[in-house]
Amino acid sequence: MQVAASWSGGKDSAFALYLAKQQGHGVVNILTLMNEEKSKFHLIRSDILDAQADALGVPLIKKQTSNETYELDFKTVLVELKAKGVEGLVTGDICEIDSHEEGWLNRVCREVGLKPIRPLWMGDTKQIYIDYLNAGFKATVVRTNLSKLDVDWLGRVLDKQFYDEILKLGNIDPCGEGGEYHTVVTDGPYFKKKIEILETQKHKLDSGFGYLEVKDFAVKLK
Repeated sequence: MQVAASWSGGKDSAFALYLAKQQGHGVVNILTLMNEEKSKFHLIRSDILDAQADALGVPLIKKQTSNETYELDFKTVLVELKAKGVEGLVTGDICEIDSHEEGWLNRVCREVGLKPIRPLWMGDTKQIYIDYLNAGFKATVVRTNLSKLDVDWLGRVLDKQFYDEILKLGNIDPCGEGGEYHTVVTDGPYFKKKIEILETQKHKLDSGFGYLEVKDFAVKLK
């Protein structure tokens, strides 16, 4: 099946894309909804998203949006992709964010005529994390919910030590499914290039989140 993939720039969308490829789907585009010059939820810089797409070898579509127009903007791009032959949408959803999440995605895909493809859906998040590591991905924490993880977790690379320390906290989902943290993926098993984060600055946002500003990065051939 020819598919597009919703791309946050983080670990779950990257792993879901990898699994969709393993299932034999042909990924023709990745899609990111933007808030000015950053991805809407992970706050990843536009040029880093471009570098990820280049490393993947898959064209990236960036669509500006707002809280008020998010669904309309999302559906507009999906309709355009369907007109070009796309049949399905890959997402990195693992579980419901709220009681309407599963129904929302199914409804949107049904209304535009695409099949939702969720390789991670309802999986055990401990096993997903381990499988993600074993596949060869590398990601860095760029956002934290400060009520759950303080700014010291910003800039941490997701590895076995990170996993062990998260589990010791007892109240944090290892994949961040409670909104505890978000990541930027810098390498993966199907990346032709890798991204190296060179300079960062940590911030506490008024919204109650910690944010890792990537001030400089480099792209290198693998």
